[in-house]
Amino acid sequence: MGRGRAKAKQAKIARELKYFSPPTNLTALQRELAGAPQAADHDQAHHISERDDGPAR
Repeated sequence: MGRGRAKAKQAKIARELKYFSPPTNLTALQRELAGAPQAADHDQAHHISERDDGPAR
């Protein structure tokens, strides 16, 4: 018992998520779809490969 308030809150949150649309960064989307590499992604991949010591044992 007592689930009514929790269920109402979940429904409210679900409704907010369904109908809320944050502003879209169309420039970033275009870059991502075009496959243009970003400097930050390249640097992050480089750091990951430096830490990789091979397969875990």
